[in-house]
Order: sequence, then structure tokens, then C-alpha cells
Amino acid sequence: MTPLLSALMAPLVWAGSDTTAAPKDSLAVAPPRLERTVVLDGVLDEEPWTQAVRLAGFWQYSPDDGRPALDSTEVLVWYSPTDIYFGIRAYESHGPVHATLADRDKIASDDHIQIFLSTYNDRRRAMVFGVNPLGVQADGTLFEGAGVGRDGVDLSPDFVFESKGRVTATGYEVEIRIPFKSLRYQPLHRQDWGINVVRRIQHSGHETTWTPARRAAASFLAQSGTLVGLTDIRAGLVLDVTPVVTTKIVGARAGDGWDYTGGSPEFGGTLRWGVTPNLALNATVNPDFSQVESDASQVVTDPRVALFFPEKRPFFLDGIEEFSTPNRLVYTRRVAAPEVAIKLTGKISGTSVALLSALDDPATSASGSDRPLYNILRVQRDVGRESRLGMVFTDREDGEDFNRVVGLDGRVVLGEVYSVRLQAAGSATRRAGVVTEAPLWQASVGRAGRTLGFRYALNAIHPDFRASSGFISRPGIVQGTVNHRIALYGKPGALAERWSGSITLDGTWQYHDFVRGDASQDRKLHVNSDWILRGGWEVGGAVFVESFGYDERLYADYAIERQTGAVVDTVPFVGTPRLPNLDFVLRVTTPEFRHVSARLFYLWGKDENFFEWASADIVFATANLAWRPTPRVRMEGSYALQQYRRQTDGTLVGRTQIPRLKFEYQLSRALFLRLVGEYTASQQDDLRDDSRTGDPLLIRDASGVYRLARATTDSRFRADVLASYQPSPGTVFYAGYGSTLGEPEAFRFRGLRRHDDAFFAKLSYLIRL
Repeated sequence: MTPLLSALMAPLVWAGSDTTAAPKDSLAVAPPRLERTVVLDGVLDEEPWTQAVRLAGFWQYSPDDGRPALDSTEVLVWYSPTDIYFGIRAYESHGPVHATLADRDKIASDDHIQIFLSTYNDRRRAMVFGVNPLGVQADGTLFEGAGVGRDGVDLSPDFVFESKGRVTATGYEVEIRIPFKSLRYQPLHRQDWGINVVRRIQHSGHETTWTPARRAAASFLAQSGTLVGLTDIRAGLVLDVTPVVTTKIVGARAGDGWDYTGGSPEFGGTLRWGVTPNLALNATVNPDFSQVESDASQVVTDPRVALFFPEKRPFFLDGIEEFSTPNRLVYTRRVAAPEVAIKLTGKISGTSVALLSALDDPATSASGSDRPLYNILRVQRDVGRESRLGMVFTDREDGEDFNRVVGLDGRVVLGEVYSVRLQAAGSATRRAGVVTEAPLWQASVGRAGRTLGFRYALNAIHPDFRASSGFISRPGIVQGTVNHRIALYGKPGALAERWSGSITLDGTWQYHDFVRGDASQDRKLHVNSDWILRGGWEVGGAVFVESFGYDERLYADYAIERQTGAVVDTVPFVGTPRLPNLDFVLRVTTPEFRHVSARLFYLWGKDENFFEWASADIVFATANLAWRPTPRVRMEGSYALQQYRRQTDGTLVGRTQIPRLKFEYQLSRALFLRLVGEYTASQQDDLRDDSRTGDPLLIRDASGVYRLARATTDSRFRADVLASYQPSPGTVFYAGYGSTLGEPEAFRFRGLRRHDDAFFAKLSYLIRL
């Protein structure tokens, strides 16, 4: 062992126990009810704060747990009949406070606090309210079982609350007021709510929690404390009305001129009614679905897997966590352009209910004249302390055709660290009068140990299974996964604060091959190693040993052009039966320094070339650099590269490059200006049967004619500018312009020619009655 490696490893110790002593008697607190209010200015100097209950004695959670926090934090809590108040004193004596003005939900690079409120006290879901030292907000939901612990927080939903903060000589202070109108809770005179508070300290890279939460646990929320004895809280009438007007002008090149369409204003609106404190009814007519922020570009690494884009539309985001299901059997973006929709979500006596009905635009139907009707029902029932059972039903009616899915699923937590997830579903699809039925099923078991953990999973989807209201990334396969992981922790002050390693075995079968007991098509062995170093540095590496089998379905439209003398024949493309892979990975993430941070991912080695189904030398790389020169200015540059070179002669098969630059200027907390420039350059060589004959490849087009797969290039530059004013969720004004330009040769920036452009504007105003 080298001296450097010995020095790095010496401070690491085995964590011999998955338990940490917790002072549970101090985790139930009773905040006072005061008939008072305060002016939110970030200064905790008003009299109600002297009567508030105090949450203190924070514990380190990441990268290691079970130790008292190095930086002291106090959270003061009290409530009035209509609001709950939080006051935060975050002391900082070891490094600078990171604080910038930022757009909503963009505070990850700052020091920040997150408050997890489990208002049903079920320790399975929580509303999350985050603030940075200047009071900039980030909010969302955590529904455990949908993600991985705290990493499953969904920041898409927005809630109405107030916050103000300031940096002080000893750290920072923040005041928060959350109206009961913005919360859902039990319809009881006396309330008990689960609560935990997480603090992120950027100069050290540490996270601390109010409760001594353990990493060796299947649930983060189950380790929360409790706000007890909340009495006579009153939300009053909960009725939010949001009228919306949008306009969009789209231009496209028509010969030597331009053709512009649109420009007329479109009116719509949404309504949210709190039927009871725990049930909300949402309705919308001609809702706003203008694309304020476009989907981020993604590079396709496996053409058999569909790309997933998250939901961003406000109507669907409210209560979206209630629709979560394994295998994404509910995916609201399938409702492309609804004319009218209604939704009921909430929780009654331990049972969560979510119902959505929507009538889509005729343009989304197969005939072009029918209006597809969606009906989605999701029901989940709490079982025991942390377990859950669920049912889902989805129905899409399109004229005489339909797709219906019924499924049952459950998550069982055993012994605090073990969890079991099961799912079984079936689909019935009618097309052209023929009904096809097919199953989906899943089973997994895992252990969330502090030192040792594992996960065994098997997921199967029949080729005929359809989920027209969901998202199935790759149907017709069975995937089995075995993962074992280990973690070692450094002593206080060590250079290495945590090391983790894992070994993953993964097999993929065609569904019918698995049923017959045949061998897997794709086989993977991944070995990962990751270090978290003092100060927040993260360094990791991996080795991928893989073997991919020929997929006949992917190449069903491929053929080979073979010339024998003067005779040219078209012969079937059969492909090499199996391709071996060996890849290496390097990952580096810097700390969130006060003004700059960076990330690098670099993968290289021998992998399959899906263009020709042959082995290739590949490079997949992404690099990100964020620069914050002032508290109001943010710049972020990124670069993505995907490259394939033939192993036979080193020639280039395909390459995609995506450099992107984003500039944001935050004039105030509510007002910002954003400029984005993104260049996409793709090129592909003439394709050939590189692994076998070397003959040219043919691909059958939509008309059934085989054509030579000739070299192609595509060079596009996209520029977007957006001005946004959002004083609170629901009340917003957007104005933006975007344009796409192309050029014959990549990155020449000569002869750029505009292909299309668009201008859009949106104005909405939240009326809270």
C-alpha cells in the first residue's frame, strides 16, 4: 500500500452498529399558541419569539451520522390561529456563509435550511419548506418509497408562504410564516405533526438534522420529532382562483420568407378549493401550458430506452406526489393539451385518495377528431408504522379504442432497515376492435444499513403491456439486479470523511426468453468506489464489465447491401450475437465554493455502437462549471460529449456535442432575467456492417423502401431569453423569446440561418379568498 493511500485509509473506521442513541424524550415539543403576529424582516427581536419553543442540539447526518453538529442551529416555533411561524438562528464560526439572490427552488449552492412538516403525522410524506440566508424560497414534497430517502424530495410543487432573512456577524437569521391555508392536515381539534429540520453548510459540505437521524434506516421521516398539541387552528375558506392569459407567436421559414402564426390571447384559469383541511379539489379550463422553461437536452445512450421528462405544469404539480406509483403507471404529461380537467387529492383516516379526469384536445387522438378522455385513480393505505399498500386504475378512451391498467403495490418496512416492495399490474388495450391483455410485475428487497446494505430486485414487463396514462421506458423485458454496498467513515478531522463501494450485477432478458428459462440478453457487472473528502469534495470511479446480446427488434428495419460482381443484393442483417464491453468511469465534484463550483463525469472504454451493432471505442463526458461573481449574477456553463469510434480502423461512427451557457441576473427576489445559449452538433458516418462483413447498411423508411444509411450532420444553435416576475406562486408574469439557427459546419458560426423562432408571454394572478 502506497504512503498516500495509507494516510487516506488510516482514519477510516468500521461502523460496527446500525443504531445511534437518541434522546427521544426531547423530540416531542409543544409550540405555544399566541394571538399575535409579527413583521417578517429577518430580525428575531419581537416578543412572540421569546415565547416560542426552541429546537436545538442538531446532529450531523451527512457524510456521517451520530455526531453532534459542529455548527450550532436554533429553530423557534410558535403558531397563531391562522399561521405557523419558524425563526431560524444559524450560527457559523468555521467558514463563510454562502448566500445569493436566486430564483425560486435554486438555492442548492447556498447555505440553506429545510423544514419537513408531516402534517398528517404519518411519517410517510412531508411538505418541505426551504430558505437560504436571504430568505429565498425552495419548496416541494417528500413521499417516501418514491425516491431514495431525502434524495426523493420533489421541488416541483410550489406553496404560498413568506420568508425574510439576513446575514449576521455570527451566521444568519430567517423568519418564516406558513399560512394554514397552504397546508393539508387532519380535520381534528388537536393536532400532532411530524417535524424535522435539515441544515446544509456549504463550506464543509455537511448536513445536520434536528433529530439524530440515522443513515441506517429505511425511512428518514420516521425519525422525525413531533409538534404536539396544536389546537384550534383555522384555515378559514380555502379557495384559490387563478385567471391566466397567454399568447404565443410562432415563426417558421417558408421559402425565402417567414410564416408567423398565433398572437391571439388565450384565456383560461384554475381553481383550488379546500373541501376540508385534508381534501382539495382542483379544476381547470383551458389551462396554461405555455412552455416557459424548455426541457433540457438529453443524449441518447441506448435507443431502446425512451427519454423521461418531468412534469412542469402547475395544475398537475399540485398533489402530484399522491399519484406516484412504481414503474410510473401514472405520467401526467400523457395528457398533452387538456381542454378541461378536474382533480381531487387528500387523505382520509390513513387512506390517500387521488382522482384525475381530463378531456384532451382532438389533435392528440388517433383519428384527429375524437377527444381522448383520461380517468386516473390512485389509492394508498397506511399499514403499521411505516408500511403502505396501494391500488391504481388508469383509463384512456380514444373513440372506440381504450387502454386500461389496474395494479396493486405495497411497501413493507421490517426492522427499521429492511424494506420489501411488490407490484402486480395488468393492462387491457383495444385497437381496431381487438383487445390485448398483458401483465407487469415487480419484487424487490433491500437493507438500508449504515455500513452494509443491499438490494435485490426483479422487474418484468410483458411486450404487450401498455400504459397510455403512464411511462414505460422499455417494454418487453425482465430486469434482475443484485446490489451490495459498503461504507466506511473517517474519524473527526480525517481527510476522507466517507468511503463507499458497491458491486452491482444486472441482467436483462427478453420477456419470453425469461419465461422459457433462456439466458439473459444483456449482462452487467459494475464496481463503484466513491470518496467524500473534507470540505465537500467528492471523487469516484467505476469499472463496467458488460456483455450485450443482439436485439432483433431494434434492427428489424436493417439490411445489408451486398455486391457480387455487377449484381447488388439486399440481404438480411443478422448482427453479431454478442458484444463484450469494458468501460471506466471518473467522477469529480468540487465543493460549493462561495463563487464557483464544478462537476466532471468521464466514461471511456470499449462499448457497443448501436449505429452498426459493433464494438467501438467510446467517450461519454459531461462537465459543468458554475460561477457566482456577485450575489445577483449566476453563470453556468456545461458541455456534453458522446463519441463512438470503430475499433476496426478508428474511424468516427457518430458524435454528439452539446455546449450550453446560461446567464441569470436576479434584480430582486421576484424579478430575474435569463439568457440561454445551447449548441447541438451531431454527425454520423456512412453505416456499415462493421462487426461482420463491412458491407453498407440499409434502413427501411416509412414507405417500406430500403435506403443506404448515408452520413448525416446536424448543427443547431438555440438562443432563449426570459424575463420573469413572480412575487408569489400563482402570481407570475413571463415574457420570452427563443430562436433556432442552423449552419452547414459545426461551430463555425458562419452562415448561421434562422429556422424558427417564437415569442410568448403569460400573465396570471392568484386570488386567495
